[in-house]
Parts: sequence; C-alpha cells; structure tokens
Amino acid sequence: MTTDQQPATPDDKLNGLLTSFDDAVRLLSQAPASLKPAELPRVLDTAHELLMLDGGTQALEERAQAFEAAGVFLGSDWETPQYLVPTLTTFALKSTDPNVVVIETLSEIRLLAVAKGVYAHPLVSEEFAHHYLTQVIAINLWLLFTAPSEAEREQQGRLAVIPRQLFQYLAERVGYEHIIDQLIDEIWRILKQRPIQVESIKQMITQISLCQANPEIDLGSSGQGADRLVSSLFGPTQACREDPGIDIYRERLDGMDQSALQAEATGFARAMHDTGLVSPYHAVLLRHLLEEGDHLVSEAFGLSSTGRDCLLCYRELVHALIRGSVYPATAQAVYGLALMLERGILYQPPVAPAMWRQLNLPISEWSQARLNIAYGESASPRARLLEGVLCMLGLPLGVGQGNNPTCQSARALSMWAYNDPDYLLQMVAWAARDDEIIMHFEGQAISSMASLSGVATELPIDLDPVSLIVVPHLDRIYAEMGRRCVGREGDPHRWVNPEFHGWWSGRGFRINVDVATGKLIDLNDFILHFYACYHPYYNGNQPLIHPQPAGIAVTDSAARFIGWHAITILRASLDPNDVMRIYFYNPNNDSGQDWGDGVKVSTAGHGERFGEASLPFSQFVSRLYIYHFDPLERGELATVTEDELDTVKRYLQQSWGAERLPATELQANEGPHHTPPNDP
Repeated sequence: MTTDQQPATPDDKLNGLLTSFDDAVRLLSQAPASLKPAELPRVLDTAHELLMLDGGTQALEERAQAFEAAGVFLGSDWETPQYLVPTLTTFALKSTDPNVVVIETLSEIRLLAVAKGVYAHPLVSEEFAHHYLTQVIAINLWLLFTAPSEAEREQQGRLAVIPRQLFQYLAERVGYEHIIDQLIDEIWRILKQRPIQVESIKQMITQISLCQANPEIDLGSSGQGADRLVSSLFGPTQACREDPGIDIYRERLDGMDQSALQAEATGFARAMHDTGLVSPYHAVLLRHLLEEGDHLVSEAFGLSSTGRDCLLCYRELVHALIRGSVYPATAQAVYGLALMLERGILYQPPVAPAMWRQLNLPISEWSQARLNIAYGESASPRARLLEGVLCMLGLPLGVGQGNNPTCQSARALSMWAYNDPDYLLQMVAWAARDDEIIMHFEGQAISSMASLSGVATELPIDLDPVSLIVVPHLDRIYAEMGRRCVGREGDPHRWVNPEFHGWWSGRGFRINVDVATGKLIDLNDFILHFYACYHPYYNGNQPLIHPQPAGIAVTDSAARFIGWHAITILRASLDPNDVMRIYFYNPNNDSGQDWGDGVKVSTAGHGERFGEASLPFSQFVSRLYIYHFDPLERGELATVTEDELDTVKRYLQQSWGAERLPATELQANEGPHHTPPNDP
C-alpha cells in the first residue's frame, strides 16, 4: 500500500531553510574566533537561498541581532557599521561573488532592524541607521524600478534578483517619502559639482517623476523640491510644459513669433544654468533658432557679454558646431558650448582651427565601435564625440574617471582642457583618427600602441566620450613612463608627472614618504616648504599660475588609509568666512568625501567654483604626500607658527600617518605599514 505525499509548499521550504539558518548561526556563535571562517559559508549559503524566497528577507530581519552577534561580519568592513559609506554599496551589490552580495544584503537588513527599533545596536543609533538606509536607497534607486540589464544578467545571473528584492523590502519598510527627499538632496549636491556625465542623474530624475505619477506610492509631503529637476528635463518652458514630444514641439516652434521665441530661449537658458542639465527640447529650439538670428541663439545659450562677443566673432564656427553636435540625444552639448564661449578660449589662435578640424575629423572604426557600445546609436559617433569635446572644454573640472584606477589620465585631460585646450584637441584627434597617441619621455618617443598594459586591468566604458576614446591610450603611456623609471632612487612621479602632464608642472618635487620603507620622512620641511610655495601669507601673496599635480593619501570616514590618489591643486584663497583654503580638482565623479577626523571635503558653500573641491589649508596638507614646485622661484621656508605646524601633524598622525611614524617618533599603537606609493 502506498501513501500519497503532498508536495512541499513555499511555507514548508521557508521554514526548512530557517531551521537550517538558525542551526548554522548557532554553530557560528559557538565556534572560537579562529574557527569562525570555517562555519561562515554555511550561514551565507543558507541566507542566499532565503533571500530568494518570499518572506525570507523579513525572517532575516527578525534574526539580525542573532546573526551579527554570532560573528557574520567579524573581521570585515561591515563589522563597524558607523563607518560604512553609502556610495560603496552599489559596487558590492553588483559583485559577481555571491558572498559579497549576501553579506552586503545582510548588513542592510541589520541596519533596517536598528532603524525600526527591533535591534538596539551598540555602535549606531536608530537615527543613523535610518539616514544611512535612505541614502543607500536613493543612490541605488534604479534597483527599485528597473529589471536586471543584459550585462547584469550575464555577470550575476540569478544573483541579480537579491538586490532588487532587498530594495523593494527596504523601500516599503523605510517609506518612499523619506527616500525621495534624500534623493533630491543628493541630486542637487552632485549637480553643484557640474559633472560632464549626467546620464545617471537624468535617470534618477525620471524615477522621481514616475514616483510622483504612481497612485500606489504615497509621497506624503515629500518630493516638493523635485519640480525644478523634473521640469528642467521634461518641460522647462510654457510651450513644452506638458512634455508633448519632440515632433509636436517642433511644430509649435514653426508657429511662434519673435517674442514667443525669445521667451522660450530665456526659459531654457535659465533652467540649464540653474541645474547644469539640458532638456532635449532645448536642442530642438537651438537648431530652429539658427534661421532666426544670433541674438536669439545668444539668449538660448544664456550668454554674458563675453560669450556674446565670442559667438559673434566666431559665428560660422559656432553655427557649424550646433549643426554637428546639438541633437535631442546629445543635448548636453548646448551647455558645453555655452560655457566654452563664456571662457573665451576660441580667441586663443590654435583653438578655432582645431575645432574646425574636429568637426570634419574622420573617426576610426575602433573609436566608432567604442562610442556605439557605450552610448548606443541614437546619435552618430561623430556627434557624440563632438558633444564630449564641447563639454570637456566648457567644464574642464567635470571630468570623472568612472569606476577605474585611471585618476592620472582623468587629471591630465582636465588639466589640458583647463590650461591648454588646443593640446587636448590634438590628443583627441590622434586617438580618434589614428588609434594611437605618441608622447615623449626625456626625449624618447612612447607610442600608446607599442606600450604594454596600463594601470587599468580592462578598458573602461563608464566614461564621457572624450575619456572613452583617449584614456586607454594615456593609461598605457603613463604606465610605460613609470616602467622607464624602474631602478631610479625615490618616487617615479618626480620624473613622470612633468613629462606626462605638461611643461608647467614644476620640476621641483617633494615627498614625505620613504619609498623603500613606507615611513614618514622630512615631515617638518615638507610642510614648511609647501606653505612657502602655496600659502598666500608666506609666498608674497603670489597666486598659483598653473594648476599643479599632487598626490594625496586618501582616508575613509574613520581616518583609515585607503590608497594613493592623484589630484590637481588649482588655487589657494580665503573663503567667505576668511578661512584660507586649498581648492583642488579630484578626478572622482563625486568630490564630496569624508576623510575622517573632521576632515570633510567641501564642494559648495565655501567659495568653490563649479567642479572644485576644497579643504582648510592645514587639513589639506595633512593628507598631502607629494607635490611639485618651480625650483627657480625664490622662496624661503615658511615661518609657520608652531600651532599651525602642530595642527597639520596632529591631523596626519591621527589618520594615515599613524602607522608610518619613523622609529624615533613611534607611538605605542604602531601597526604594520602599507606599501610605498605608486599611483599619483
């Protein structure tokens, strides 16, 4: 006789997995610290299966205190949640390693339990956890609204489901009304830095618009500040207020008189300069105005007298640039061209002819393929590249390196766009047309095609159009210059930086880290000499003439050393509160960072121009480890007060310098030192 067996229900499966999970957590908690790593995989594997089931995330939230107490996060960055950085969650959640995705997910669930008062955590408060989660959800809002892309499915497989289920759960528990306000603040913070790459910001604004229109999502009183962002893209003016579509808007323009066109031009210019974003409708209007008169073209750009004069002087070139680059799919070219005209760089004799060459530049098959892969085919590769050139020349401090170790190349492009625009245009021509760049190092030619691999292990794709084409070449040349310095005493950047970036990079060089041992050296002289070179009170009030490459030791929000990073020193000046600050360019896409011990990099509110980051002078010097100067400039070691000198050294010794003090100054808490610098 046989007995009919009922198939297992989803609840049965969930209950079975929960029993297994509880057993795994119990074994992990009982294991001594040395054996915990052997017990951890079972916990993570079971959690992985639970996260794929309905009800699994909630069950894990109820067990958050238990699995953390057992040691799930022991010995990892997640062990100290008070130092976690919201922006880094994206990289963990996109990982192809299931354990990284699962442990990041468990960390968010743990903080959710804290935020809801389910778990009284010894290291973070309910308020901190709630604020952190709203930031995390805002930054990763795409996980709430988009299905896995082809790339995600290819790289992560079914693993891509976990972050999406997690964020649906987080959003429901935290509340959309908190997320939207946080997201709006985050968008405005980034926009104040005027990045060239704004596609992700436009996607976030689109998601806010969808939230507002979705009757199932209750935003309460939140999201009020979103109207300016949404309208800047989808309805900046009266004639496109209801987002009618490109074709209908084009028909409306045909029926407008001069006064109506003037109102449209003024409205678009105001929205563009307020946000740094350009609506596709703006591109349609600008092309239409080419037949209407230059005073309306100038109005649509929002130009001052400087920009208007430049437009009238180079009228044919500007019209050709509009026809060649300004389309609904490449609307940001409008902002780049407007700011380029305001800079007046067309008056430099080589720039206008170089722009004519750019308009007619034959683009290699490799470069065309790169542009199409990165941006699709809604615009031609030629228009994409021209848009990128205009944006880089208009926003030289808006260049970002993407998620790649190419800060040297991003810094070089920014410096050339800022200081030597015709040289940048020459680099673009070589790379896009010839698939090769040749630079010289101490008289010897270096070809980007003949060089070995660069710093980046794979070709970066998440870049602006110019960087997309030029960075792979620059990266290989920079690495080759480094290889040619092998065997020389000291840091190779002494020789590489001036050859790579340009003649204006000072041949004088200072470093405060001994390359062989990683220990701090000549600290007092390093600090005093920097003050003598760069501080207006100690250098005869001489402003910085050319931007200078420098290297910083980046630290996290707990002031722990992360790595070496290339930046550009732009100027030193008093801020509105009469605090002397260093203003610098950071090639990361977001320069606003917390480097710990009260050192928070500012990007707005302290006299920063678009794209600049800044720190009070002493705080900046505390994170500096190499800089350049002109050895022929007369300068004395600064008579800096002992208090100022001690302030710099205290910031340094309480952060990355703690483990690098020389034997004579060693503290009791000395730990292992890091490898010598090899990046900036």
